[in-house]
Amino acid sequence: MSQRALHSEWMRRAIAEARAALATNDVPVGAVLLDETGSVIALGRNERELLNDPTAHAEIVAIRAATTARGDWRLEGCTLVVTLEPCVMCAGAILAARLPVIVFGAWDEKAGASGSVYDVLRDRRLQHRVEVFAGVEEAECAALLTDFFADPARRP
Repeated sequence: MSQRALHSEWMRRAIAEARAALATNDVPVGAVLLDETGSVIALGRNERELLNDPTAHAEIVAIRAATTARGDWRLEGCTLVVTLEPCVMCAGAILAARLPVIVFGAWDEKAGASGSVYDVLRDRRLQHRVEVFAGVEEAECAALLTDFFADPARRP
């Protein structure tokens, strides 16, 4: 299977997590964290509304679950797949966890930190840099967010 096909397959799993976030009126963002072999080690979805926690972004939830599962804060060799471009906070967590690869769907033109507003993950001034694959299943990932924010009853 090609790398692009694998990214799309993994993104479908992240999209399912994003849809699950709707049950708690959280912004529909989902994440999947895979080990070196491509096996899922953690899932995450936005849980800010559910937990009343401003740091409970899908990426952070997945990273916390993965480090617990592995018993190590270093996620070297792993891949994080997320439906929305990571923000500055999540980019910092990705760097701190030493994640080498990130795959994301929709661009975040307001708060993105992986190539749109900022490019924290590939900043040469930092010690660690991440390989970024952007725009995977972008239309479907973006539609989840557009639909969520278009519904006045859904807005947090």
